[in-house]
Amino acid sequence: MSKDELLKLLEPSVEQLGFELADLELKTGGRDGLLRIFIDKAEGIGIEDCEAVSRQVSAILDVEDPLPGNYTLEVSSPGLDRTLTKPDHFRRFMGQAVKVKLRFPLAGRRNFRGALAAADEDKIEVEVDGELHSLPLATIESARLVPTD
Repeated sequence: MSKDELLKLLEPSVEQLGFELADLELKTGGRDGLLRIFIDKAEGIGIEDCEAVSRQVSAILDVEDPLPGNYTLEVSSPGLDRTLTKPDHFRRFMGQAVKVKLRFPLAGRRNFRGALAAADEDKIEVEVDGELHSLPLATIESARLVPTD
């Protein structure tokens, strides 16, 4: 099962508990796999939140059995350097420092680090050294917040 399919399977139940399914990582192969789920809510995430989501997701995974073999399930908050994957993520963190890596070069570069200046359903704009760069969401390989002191 792909990452997108897992998101579609788990997201409704996580949201029903009052959390956003911010992202997930799936590592398969080898002897044991890993499914790491990142949840968020406005007030922040505590250990009890992770436990509640873990119980719910475990039940779904037991019934649906979408992953082959053995795997470990981890549930945590996205952290200060959270991954940005959805248009809503980018809109929520406007003005924040981000690090973006593209799948292929745009204007001769793949890496952009600067302030998130704009975001819509199709693209984001990142200001790097006073210059605005428009980056189509479809070309983004990874995007993270950059924690500031």
